[in-house]
Amino acid sequence: MLRNRLLPWFTLSALGLGALAGCERSPEAPVAAPSAPAVAAVKPPAVPDATAVAKLASHFFQAPRGEAPLPADTEAQVALGRMLFHEPRLSKNHDVSCNTCHGLDTFGVDNKALSDGHRGQKGSRNSPTVYNAARHIAQFWDGRAATLEAQAEGPMMNPVEMAMPGAKHVEATLSSMPEYTARFRAAFPKERKPVTLSHAAKALAAFERTLTTPSRFDRFLAGEHAALTSSEQRGLEAFVTTGCTTCHNGPAVGGTSFQKLGLVEEYPKLTDAGRFDATKNEDDRGYFRVPTLRNVEKTGPYLHDGSVQDLPTMVRLMGRYQLGRTLKDGEVDDLVAFLKSLTGELPPAERISAPPLPPSTKRTPKPDPS
Repeated sequence: MLRNRLLPWFTLSALGLGALAGCERSPEAPVAAPSAPAVAAVKPPAVPDATAVAKLASHFFQAPRGEAPLPADTEAQVALGRMLFHEPRLSKNHDVSCNTCHGLDTFGVDNKALSDGHRGQKGSRNSPTVYNAARHIAQFWDGRAATLEAQAEGPMMNPVEMAMPGAKHVEATLSSMPEYTARFRAAFPKERKPVTLSHAAKALAAFERTLTTPSRFDRFLAGEHAALTSSEQRGLEAFVTTGCTTCHNGPAVGGTSFQKLGLVEEYPKLTDAGRFDATKNEDDRGYFRVPTLRNVEKTGPYLHDGSVQDLPTMVRLMGRYQLGRTLKDGEVDDLVAFLKSLTGELPPAERISAPPLPPSTKRTPKPDPS
């Protein structure tokens, strides 16, 4: 590491300065102005070979197999989706919104192992980040929702999460507020019945497709090689050469496939059936949708159950159980450094902060804590 290479220089400099300070000088001798302390030059990251960079970068450009083109969302749909994302009245007791578990100012998560839903109930799986989710092959850990639209409906109806009694209750709630009626009409102008659960899900998906987080890693891939430090560049190379890109590839650095947890060595105490719950195919038991690694520094705790608290531990576990390798401390340091370079810029506040929501009316269903 650069710091270790510079340490002997700093030590020798300190000894030299100490010796000079101890020299005797006659009182009448003029006192020279102290010289400025020497500053070690910071060595810029090495400029990697363009061919090598292109080879490394190739793992992060391809889209998931069979990925459909993204829909042509309108600004009216995105604006409505932003409101709905922060709308607690889409929950039975008016106290849980999408943003409750997927905090947009905390990189799309709540940093809890298991999130709190209706009546404080906890689910069985960690809430994944909503950022960059549009590039995933499917949604939820078990991939039971093929699209963002399908995913958006699920939590509203889940009795542990938002606990709405059904689609009609959602539609009655939204239709009770004139501003929502007008906004649905603007977002879906050709529809005879604009306020529907399906259209609410489409608006939420449109908003979520705007939730991307460009990072220094993207600048590196675009040719700005100084965007990554030497350690981060070593970590990127290790990430590719050790086999991490077998699962964590594509634009989201993950999310493009399903993988068995404990691929090389059986993962201890794994009781979650994973994708089997969605497909009932025995071959899918213990498989999970590979998570994105963008912003992974900020989105712990990790794994489907939130059982791993820190990133270095997670890297070591993946090395052992997925790759069959015991990673050395230096390798872990470099890999973690690279993973931190995937921390991106959040969208501006005017895109992700809670907007003003319309007031309830006499027709709006009351909160129900039951």
